[in-house]
Amino acid sequence: MANTQKLSVVIPAYKAEKYIVKNIKNLESVLSTTSYDYEIIVVVDGDIDRTLQRANRYARNKNHIKSFTYPNNKGKGNAVRHGFSKAKGDLIGFIDAGLDLDPNAMHMLLAHFEWYNADIIVGSKRHPASKIEYPWQRKILSFGYQYIVLFLFGLKIRDTQVGIKIFRAEVVKKILPRLLVKAFAFDIEMLAVANYLGYKRIFEAPINLKMDFSQSTIASKGFIKTSFWMLWDTLAVFYRLKIIDFYNYKNRKLWIDYK
Repeated sequence: MANTQKLSVVIPAYKAEKYIVKNIKNLESVLSTTSYDYEIIVVVDGDIDRTLQRANRYARNKNHIKSFTYPNNKGKGNAVRHGFSKAKGDLIGFIDAGLDLDPNAMHMLLAHFEWYNADIIVGSKRHPASKIEYPWQRKILSFGYQYIVLFLFGLKIRDTQVGIKIFRAEVVKKILPRLLVKAFAFDIEMLAVANYLGYKRIFEAPINLKMDFSQSTIASKGFIKTSFWMLWDTLAVFYRLKIIDFYNYKNRKLWIDYK
């Protein structure tokens, strides 16, 4: 029986002209085998190459694929949130551009969403059924960061940073105006704010990940520099959440339009 719900999946893309069409095709192939009506939303994080043109060319006459951009690169978090603001689905998710993550994980995330009646499902490298291959530098950063997340926010999930997640639309509607982080710690801000607002049903699902570290953000920006800004953004979220209560509705006049 067909599912009456609609699924929106955002692909945040930056300098992805070489593989964006393959990304869209792969995701389209997976989503077409689910029971959900779906839409794919490509958001190009800075219109600086031919990523948008290639996405548009492929999506011509395909009503279930939309693409957007803005002039300057602002960070993956900004691209995800921009896509979320355009989404029409009952469930809204995102998956990183690139060929590291197998989009077939969407099947597992959707299944876990239904099994747990979840508010949010996150792809996790530490799920027992996950198959992963990624560099030791990333493992060090990941393990250390998750201990920090547990200590600061009390989120009892083992991995917050994999670039594939699904949210209930009502969760997105509540958290979206409150979010500020545009780059390194946007995942934890989304999850921490959702948890703060009472959306506690956050669970993990398995993924297949084979990361080419030579093409990763950490490698390109520098391991130490990336680690520093990740920690800085995370502490900023903690400060806003626990110290000044920024995310409380009473402070809505302070919220900034991220677009």
